[in-house]
Amino acid sequence: MALQIIVPNCTVCGACEFECPNAAISFKNDTYVIDPALCTECEGDYDSPQCAEVCPVPETCVPA
Repeated sequence: MALQIIVPNCTVCGACEFECPNAAISFKNDTYVIDPALCTECEGDYDSPQCAEVCPVPETCVPA
């Protein structure tokens, strides 16, 4: 499973991009997106998805 970014909630702060251990988050078309082929929800690296942990807006990085 992968996470997705709810675009209307995203403040484009960039915190998530630098926390992703798989480089699954990138800036495209004026917002951040998560590549589902690369996203592992941080399994094996962390106890919870780091994008959701560092995001300043709740419910922005959510399961797809």
